[in-house]
Amino acid sequence: MTPLVVVLSSPSGGGKSTIARRLLAERDDLDYSVSATTRPPRAGEVEGREYTFLSPEAFEARAEAGEFLEHARYGGHRYGTLESEVRRVIQGGQHVLLDIEVVGARLVRERFRDAVLVFLLPPSGKLLAERLRTRGTESTEVITARLTRAQEEIAAAVEYDFVIVNDDLEEAVHAVQAILEMEARRTSRQRGLSALLERISHEVAAEVRRGDPNG
Repeated sequence: MTPLVVVLSSPSGGGKSTIARRLLAERDDLDYSVSATTRPPRAGEVEGREYTFLSPEAFEARAEAGEFLEHARYGGHRYGTLESEVRRVIQGGQHVLLDIEVVGARLVRERFRDAVLVFLLPPSGKLLAERLRTRGTESTEVITARLTRAQEEIAAAVEYDFVIVNDDLEEAVHAVQAILEMEARRTSRQRGLSALLERISHEVAAEVRRGDPNG
């Protein structure tokens, strides 16, 4: 099997990080590409688990060195995917999960044409706003900016391979799981498929000859 590059995107508060954590906890064939960011850690976040936290200067230096697969500015901070992280997971034979926003997803698709892009929609704009406000970690101005940005992101959902409404967490996780299972079985992703088809074809031919009295 060829490892998948899987992108999860949603507006801020859309649930992509929660679903990503569930997928990683439930699948041993999936690993996370830890993004880098210049924003400060939130309560409970751990360096190297949720993000690699960098100063603006350190982030810029790594961007200048070409170390990012993609990077963008979001909510006043910079976010990026280190290409070394993605390669590390792929070379280990696991699917790689990227929790990134729309601009980053477009750049990943440019580099990995067969990447699987999944967009998570909130069930309503009101619920999305409530999720952001109940975090209690951001100012009213920042929340308003995130909601304004969400309108652009939701419009971009049509660029993705799959769109899932995150109304029920269990159902949303199950839907992403099903996508991973089916995508992994695409003909183009199955290593050794030609050899398997040839072997079974020869075995069927042998059975035909065995049943042919004139064979």
